[in-house]
Amino acid sequence: MKKIGFIDYRLDEWHANNYPAWIAQANEALGTDYRVAYGWAEEAEPEGLLSTAAWCAKFGAEPCDTLEALCEKSDALLILAPSNPEKHLPYAERALRFGKLTYIDKTFAPDAATARRLFELSREWGAKIFSTSALRYAEELKAFERPYSAFVAGGGSSLEEYCVHQLEMIVCLMGVGARSVVCAGGRDHAICHIEYDGGRSAALIYGANMPYALDVQRNAGTASEYAPVNSAFFPNLLKDIIMFYEGGKEPVPQGETIECMKLREAVLRAAAEPGTRVAV
Repeated sequence: MKKIGFIDYRLDEWHANNYPAWIAQANEALGTDYRVAYGWAEEAEPEGLLSTAAWCAKFGAEPCDTLEALCEKSDALLILAPSNPEKHLPYAERALRFGKLTYIDKTFAPDAATARRLFELSREWGAKIFSTSALRYAEELKAFERPYSAFVAGGGSSLEEYCVHQLEMIVCLMGVGARSVVCAGGRDHAICHIEYDGGRSAALIYGANMPYALDVQRNAGTASEYAPVNSAFFPNLLKDIIMFYEGGKEPVPQGETIECMKLREAVLRAAAEPGTRVAV
């Protein structure tokens, strides 16, 4: 059995509460044997939520007094804090020195400079890392490769936290090289146009209650194709995390992860100044 250590800001959150079951599903599909064995959270006694000790008891894990103790015991690491990307660098600064394979949850970093620093730390300590939004694993994306344009819609409680999902899909479809962003609306309800060279473009469409969906134009002048996102993207993600732990091959190019963080920075700046085109 291989032991995974969960590192979080507060362990009683949606990702940490659902990942153990998807890890079990991945084991069944892949013939592997991983489980969440250890847990540590910066806030061990969060008000109104399960404590670290109670969360670990619920999921059959052992609570650790320190992040370092968890890293020492674990075979592989998973840094969560999905709502607190500002915590990823300080956690990684302590965890990556143990040289273990580490998945870092979305949103990878609060900005592109921090994203680059995380990858630098990975190289310094010989600890391979990767990060992605689960929406990269939407099966619907596979039907399209480097289209002329793509509109990607989605929702969530805030643009700041949830735009990474649309951006991950946009980068999967369009590749790297976005030039600029301009937004109509604001952070509560936004349409953000992303410009690429050669007339190519993408649009991020955000509304709190919008379902994830794609509308993709393969070539200039052709009819677009609409695809609601209904596939099991989270189980697909967890399978890839386990495969990463097994073989050590990062499934997501670092350049694409940095591109997502650059785009997120530009989108948030553009949403704060509607109508102003912002360089990526």
